[in-house]
Amino acid sequence: MFKTLVNARSLKITMFATLSLVGTLAIAHDVTADPALAIAANSKDLKWADCPDFLPKGCKLSVLHGDPAKSNVDVFFKLPGKSVLPLHWHTSAERMTLVSGKLNITYNGQKESVVKAGSYMYGPPKLAHKGYCASKEPCILFIAFESPLDAVPGEVPGTH
Repeated sequence: MFKTLVNARSLKITMFATLSLVGTLAIAHDVTADPALAIAANSKDLKWADCPDFLPKGCKLSVLHGDPAKSNVDVFFKLPGKSVLPLHWHTSAERMTLVSGKLNITYNGQKESVVKAGSYMYGPPKLAHKGYCASKEPCILFIAFESPLDAVPGEVPGTH
């Protein structure tokens, strides 16, 4: 009888594990996946919009993936050559790669970084920063925002 109980218990555990795995696979399969995307920064398919007024004239933004009002949005950010990026901050962390140009960027409390095309940068949330597109060509950044997209001019309130 003990052997029968153990076998029955093992069978229940195995069935539970199998059903859990099948359920997990079903959930993973049911998730609506976005289509894959590959697009160049100079693609004619990009839709560029003007940046907020406090940023330099000619500054443009193109949403690559996601909704700027929601979490996890990816954008191309284009700063005209030889232009100043004024002090500002974002609610979200930024994960960035400079696609073209040469960018000098300074985060409050840190020394200036000179960034060349192909370089990765990380900007912590709510850390004010400023920059300068040091190249004649525009500085184009790929930026992945974790939280909804925003850009607030000046210092973070309560930090100065």
